[in-house]
Amino acid sequence: MSSYGNAYTRYGNNADNYFNIDDILATQEKIPCKVEQSILRLGFLDSSSDTRDIQPGTKLDLPFWLASSLCTRRRRIVSVDMPKCYKDGSREILKADANVVDLHKTGPYYYAFGTKLLHFDNPEVRDIAESLLQTFISRFRKIMDSAQNAYNEDTTHLTSKLDESERSVFKAGQQGLNDFQRWQKGQTMKITTSEMVANYRKRKRAAMEDDG
Repeated sequence: MSSYGNAYTRYGNNADNYFNIDDILATQEKIPCKVEQSILRLGFLDSSSDTRDIQPGTKLDLPFWLASSLCTRRRRIVSVDMPKCYKDGSREILKADANVVDLHKTGPYYYAFGTKLLHFDNPEVRDIAESLLQTFISRFRKIMDSAQNAYNEDTTHLTSKLDESERSVFKAGQQGLNDFQRWQKGQTMKITTSEMVANYRKRKRAAMEDDG
């Protein structure tokens, strides 16, 4: 159980984590943007133009960390569009049969980057959130079955189409099976509480103390 808890803690939180390399890499993913206000002295960022400033209407692909700073409720220097792999057409393919889609090719941080897109005030974010959840639910059973049935084997062919969070779940499944088998053979003295359960108990205890 501790392996599943660690996987949840690592990927089940949408908060930015400065020290998490996966979170950092996810924020590097590009987003299609359109400039709404003149951006002075940064014309060199637009390779298709030789002007000194970036003019309104210019279309650029910007990394999430930059786009999220330039497109907020307080200021709208750029407007953002959703990447193609999160748009309606791609969501319909996932809805039809999520298990056949190569999510790693679509984006190695498909879920992590997708949850970050919910930061934007965009009419598609609700549908994207639903698609992310249903895609993970649809693929989870097959991932865990593969993890349990491929013990001590080369699993490259099983994980090649998984995004990084799914690969973490796969590894957690194999580690959980390994821990259980070691316990059955008496090679482990005790089964430890998962980190997720321990944290839940702490929050519940703190809530009860506050109510008291």
